[in-house]
Amino acid sequence: MSEQPPASRPDGRSRDWLDLGGGGRPGVAPRATEPGSAAAGARGTGPGARFAGLSRAAAGFGARLGPAARTGFVRARATAGLLAGHPATQAAAAATAAAWRPVAALARRVPWLRVAGAAAAVAVGLVLATLVYALATLPVNGGLTIEPTASALVVRAADGQAFATRGVIKGAKLSPKEVPPVLAKAIVAIEDRRFYDHHGIDLRGLVRAAFRNAAAGGTREGGSTLTQQLVRMNYLSQDRTLKRKVQEAVLALWLESQLPKDEILTRYLNAAYFGAGVYGADAAAQRYFGKPAKDLSLSEAAMLAGLVRAPSQLAPHRNLDGARGRAAQVLDAMVETGAVTKAEADAAKRAPATVRVPTETPVGTNYFVDNVADSVRGLIGAGPADATVRTTLDLTLQNIAESVVARRLDQDGERRKVSQGALVAMAPDGAILAMVGGRDYADSQFNRVTQARRQPGSLFKLFVYLTALREGYRPDSTMMDRPTQVGEWEPENYGGRYRGAVTLRTAFAHSINTVAVQLAEAVGIPAVIETARGLGITSDLPNLPSLALGSAETTLLEITRAYAAVAAGAETVEPYGVRQILAREQPLYTRPQAPPTAARDQAARTAMLDLLSAVVREGSGRNARVSVPAGGKTGTTQDSRDAWFVGFAGDLVVGVWLGNDDNTPMAGVTGGDMPALIWHDFVSQALAARAKAAKAGAGKSEAGKSEAARPAPAPRPETASVTEPEADPRPRDLASRDPSARAVLRGSPAVVDTGTLDFDGRAVRLVGVDGLSGRNARELGRYLRRRDVACAPAEGGAYRCSLDGQDLSELILFNGGGRASADATPDLLAAEEQARSNRIGIWRR
Repeated sequence: MSEQPPASRPDGRSRDWLDLGGGGRPGVAPRATEPGSAAAGARGTGPGARFAGLSRAAAGFGARLGPAARTGFVRARATAGLLAGHPATQAAAAATAAAWRPVAALARRVPWLRVAGAAAAVAVGLVLATLVYALATLPVNGGLTIEPTASALVVRAADGQAFATRGVIKGAKLSPKEVPPVLAKAIVAIEDRRFYDHHGIDLRGLVRAAFRNAAAGGTREGGSTLTQQLVRMNYLSQDRTLKRKVQEAVLALWLESQLPKDEILTRYLNAAYFGAGVYGADAAAQRYFGKPAKDLSLSEAAMLAGLVRAPSQLAPHRNLDGARGRAAQVLDAMVETGAVTKAEADAAKRAPATVRVPTETPVGTNYFVDNVADSVRGLIGAGPADATVRTTLDLTLQNIAESVVARRLDQDGERRKVSQGALVAMAPDGAILAMVGGRDYADSQFNRVTQARRQPGSLFKLFVYLTALREGYRPDSTMMDRPTQVGEWEPENYGGRYRGAVTLRTAFAHSINTVAVQLAEAVGIPAVIETARGLGITSDLPNLPSLALGSAETTLLEITRAYAAVAAGAETVEPYGVRQILAREQPLYTRPQAPPTAARDQAARTAMLDLLSAVVREGSGRNARVSVPAGGKTGTTQDSRDAWFVGFAGDLVVGVWLGNDDNTPMAGVTGGDMPALIWHDFVSQALAARAKAAKAGAGKSEAGKSEAARPAPAPRPETASVTEPEADPRPRDLASRDPSARAVLRGSPAVVDTGTLDFDGRAVRLVGVDGLSGRNARELGRYLRRRDVACAPAEGGAYRCSLDGQDLSELILFNGGGRASADATPDLLAAEEQARSNRIGIWRR
């Protein structure tokens, strides 16, 4: 006979399912302790035994809950009993029973209604269970997880142009009053048109999205409201599950009951991801357009609003065309919702948003940007969330420096066993104008201008001779070039020759080692060290006789700053790359404008300039001669492991180093060879570029004065309402040569030959250049890689192209990368003639 569960406890009280502990029940045999007992044998012999086993397991579980749990159950049962006996509870139960009687009677008469009712009850139960489960499993730490990133540093060149960004722009958290209306309207139009009408969930939007997705055969439109998206970003995971959808809906309704609409929209804009690693509308405005969110134009606001649906795919720094196409859809949606007029939308489409701040730092400038980032940390510490630094870098000179170093290494590096090179150009006050820290930043981020410590060789003779001139020696003082021995050390001249009696000018110009050693011994090595320290050498300088010939190691930046101090007649020159640091338009640091302190030994400095000029005029640095007075010094270390040339011309001080990172010897390279040629190529082009820029600046200044002095004409009635067009982004000289309505081309082109570029399948012939293919074309391709080239139409179907304001045709001809064609202008013919005279590129013999 099957065992039935008892209706009451042995003590007469009603049984409660929570009461799992206590003694045995009637009709259930005591648990046997031996395997062979009768109770043990009865297990599994029938339903009653099976129930008895379940009961024993439940009792054991109850016993394990402990006294505290049982006490809680007892208290809960007592409270329930009190509530059951309360008159209000009894009245409610009676009313419910009375209301249910007709329904129960109908269900007894109609059998299928009972089935339907049971199904409905089960369905409602499942819905309630799902709801309870979703709420019970809300994540404690849900929402988007934003990995900590370095604060953003926007780097601007000397002319104010932003050319690099490091870190991720954080932006400001907007308040409802700071949200630009144009951005709010754009987001609402494209993401949630009924945002101000629903209460967190838009059933109409869900139905519309379902129909459109069904018609499209896939997911093309979402039905989530802005409130639901905010909930998902702040509180939930991104999993596409039913549980998350239920949680999202419940929290959206709750959030709408707690916050006004404007606050919800503001929080959404502060949390949304806009691509390129930036979160929040203000950060996105700073990142893509270089301005705060409050200054966004209609086209810019439309572009940002279009990004939130697919930020990685549409980010304008990588897919500008896609971002503009999406912005056009946003503008159409704004017209449909009445946010803007059709005329306003059409005007915004004709002037689409353009990315103002580059995201990809030009590869060659990374060495300089690294140096600036270190300087910023030293000046302001960790700094604010976002900062802008105005630097000393001249982008035109930087491009020239990269070009000449790469061209010489590509041309002669393999043959002469030279794998690396570095160049730094400074103004006389120490401002760094250009920096090439190595052959390819992508291959090696080691900066050979600031980090590589190499023996300077004869460059160090500057300090020996300047010390001697301070002690009363003169450039025409005579010394004997003869075998010299200091202790066991016997220095030799390059080539092993001795000249006998020579002046200091001749000895310095031809870099005679024996004379330098004799002078160092005469004035004393400690005095030479003191002179070097005073000019900015901070590296370790041992008190050894060989120091006179540059046996101590130093950096290119250190040695160049010393030569800059001599060239400027200054006591010392401090190299710097940062002029000003700003955060949200407020200056955090501004470099003082005080000029360097004048040197106390002006007579010795003047004599030293005489010696340095002799090196270029008649000595070991003749390859560095340019069209203006110049001075400098060569340096070569043992076995040609290092080759240097540091010198000055005009308002430039430039240092060049060549060698190998593994310190292996080069093939006979000396400072007067490849380094002097690189120095010559750079200085020739740099002086011409600076003169051209100065002339253009003077012309604009005069034009501005004339325009200011001229009375403004009265506007004609028919043109008074016409909006002034935006300024032409092309250089003025290129824009003036546009003979027709052909569009200006801009982008990073491929190189067909040195006279022809390819803009996405459209061939562009450079004016004035007969192009060359092969190696010359490959070099030009490497030079133009990832750089923005602007090409304006010229006569005869050709184009006049520019790179950072520098005429590309002129640059190619100046470097011997092609021949002047029949349509070459006088300035292009002059550039070709300069290449011929310098014997560079195709004119090298």
